[in-house]
Amino acid sequence: MFTRFWLWLGRLLSRLLVALIALGVTVWAISFVFYHFKYSGPVPTEEMVAPDEASDTQAIIENAIAVIEQHRDNTRVLRDAHAKAHGCVKAEVRVREDLESALRQGVFAEPGKTWQAWVRLSNGNAYPQFDRIKDARGMAIKLLDVPGDKLTRDPHHAGEQDFVMFNNPVFFVRDVAEYRSNFAAQAEGKKLLAFFPSADPRSWELRHLYIALETLAPAPESPVATTYSSVAPYKLGPHNIKYRVIPTPEHCPDYRLPEQNRDLPNFLRSALYQQLSLDRAPACFQLQVQRQNADHYMPIEDTSIEWDDSVSPFETVADIRLPAQDFDNPEQNLACDNLSFNPWHALPAHRPIGGINRLRKTVYETISAYRAERNGFAQLGANQETPR
Repeated sequence: MFTRFWLWLGRLLSRLLVALIALGVTVWAISFVFYHFKYSGPVPTEEMVAPDEASDTQAIIENAIAVIEQHRDNTRVLRDAHAKAHGCVKAEVRVREDLESALRQGVFAEPGKTWQAWVRLSNGNAYPQFDRIKDARGMAIKLLDVPGDKLTRDPHHAGEQDFVMFNNPVFFVRDVAEYRSNFAAQAEGKKLLAFFPSADPRSWELRHLYIALETLAPAPESPVATTYSSVAPYKLGPHNIKYRVIPTPEHCPDYRLPEQNRDLPNFLRSALYQQLSLDRAPACFQLQVQRQNADHYMPIEDTSIEWDDSVSPFETVADIRLPAQDFDNPEQNLACDNLSFNPWHALPAHRPIGGINRLRKTVYETISAYRAERNGFAQLGANQETPR
């Protein structure tokens, strides 16, 4: 009797397993077909501003200030994101000698030109936490003494060109409207519910939840050992492009970082200090661009979509070198904390485009001014922000 029961139970479970596999394959196939039907080209090459974008932006600013005040410490107001820096280091950004003429735009107009720069490496969270905790990682680059009129009206940044990136090619929201609802939920501590705004399954953002979980990655062995992407698109003269920075240790003297103690709260700063300050070994990267091919699904207004690099490969426009240096001292760390990075600190040839970048312009400027006022910090002029 028991034998027959277990045989029957085994057959039942086997059939359930087969049914579940078949259901999973069917759902995957339907999703695959739907995704490729919905997300197919051609796409616009111009920006399309949503009617509620201004009100959504104001609501996001209010939530960002609330987050800042929630996470402030006893002495200073932190950033609303990327609050923890691993270090601000001086860098040299050299335009490729053999750069294609069509890409010789803005700061890349003169082949062989070397720009002096700051590079800030950071964790993405709004509150400093242990580096071993899964998080986004960021890189911000500020070229110095860049001539020409800028998109920003702030005279403090009149000589700067910024590039802001993090370690995932896509963002977990598509546009400003979704950012508003997602950020509001996260500001209330409802991180998971941010992707399930209502009981209606049609409003669920499962793909974006997957992107968010993928973004919260384990820490690399060092801040200079990972790829950083602009996520949002930009102009490069007449082209619509995205940026990325990839590590190229093969372009630097051979170096192997000693194994770091990942239980230390700031082991990423320690890794950077070990390489640049103790071992006096430089770090090398390439700055690359990817041009939009509007015949394929490479949208401007949806930052949750990765542009297909098999259709439009990345092209190297400049080499970045972080030379050996001493950077971890109280004066430089304070200056680093008060540096303002904004993709709108830019020449018109590098104008940010798309809703998320339009949002950044207002939010970054407002939050930067708010932090500077609350911290009692008068921002340095561009001629004062020289690497030291």
